[in-house]
Amino acid sequence: MKPSIVVYRDVPDDLLARLSAECDVHRVREIDPDIDPSVKPLLAQADAILGSGGNIDARFLAMAPKLRVASTITVGYDNFDVTALSEHNVVLMHTPDVLTETVADATMALVLATARRMIISSERVKRGEWTQSITPDWYGCDVHHKTMGIVGMGRIGDALARRAHCGFGMNILYHARSRHEKTENAYQAQYRSLDALLSESDFVCITLPLTKETHHLFSREQFEKMKRSAILVNIGRGAVIDETALAQALADNTILAAGLDVFEQEPLSPDSPLLSLPNVVLMPHIGSATHETRYAMAACAVDNVIRALNRDVSQNCVNPQALQH
Repeated sequence: MKPSIVVYRDVPDDLLARLSAECDVHRVREIDPDIDPSVKPLLAQADAILGSGGNIDARFLAMAPKLRVASTITVGYDNFDVTALSEHNVVLMHTPDVLTETVADATMALVLATARRMIISSERVKRGEWTQSITPDWYGCDVHHKTMGIVGMGRIGDALARRAHCGFGMNILYHARSRHEKTENAYQAQYRSLDALLSESDFVCITLPLTKETHHLFSREQFEKMKRSAILVNIGRGAVIDETALAQALADNTILAAGLDVFEQEPLSPDSPLLSLPNVVLMPHIGSATHETRYAMAACAVDNVIRALNRDVSQNCVNPQALQH
């Protein structure tokens, strides 16, 4: 008998066919039984789930007593209670490698768009404001040969350091839980305490996951330690930044500008003060949003779940210890 899997995100047909050859596939739009009660009996028989989003915690797991594998089509997994999953012998699979280069591209694009004021300049042109040679109120600031501070030096941080140093001649500082000698040697990156990084960097780029330790790591105190000419870019997780404090810092010109691809609430609330500020570039969480990368993420998630159902968690497993319980 094939294992039963609940798929709660659109997956390309060829990947669904691959999955269907190994599993009894049940496609749903919503994984939360409180929103769609019809999913509850499917969860009761599910050996695996595959998708993204949802709140996968102890309460959810109580409704899925046969669950063995959760495969998320993302690299981040802050919506999964990893402790609860491990206690229930459920392995969590994610897609950490396939989106690295694409997200690093998007981060560098945010740096450039924010520094050179590309979005607001485009909007002004469309409004018909470009009627003569531009004046200094159109000007941005240089990126090349400036100092970039990267907070979080994982795969994406390393790929961003490569782009900034090799492509733009930037000086690289970084702050992370441990030293990264490979990045230091390849891009002359220098380790700094967080406070030192904030005070020395022209661009502060956040690539952190969301944890108890990183929640609101950036708030008023941190913004006040940055240069008034500094630009903040976040492609990690929205709640790493206290958005209320950031909006105030941008309004007060405590820092020069910000480029954001992630937010505390997604989609961004219509009443967010960030929407009315001219010195912030806002993107709708598009870091990995290319056709090629999204397909690769889905393919990776499908491969992950098939391997994990066969007790192979040698790749892309967050909690391999769950198999040992």
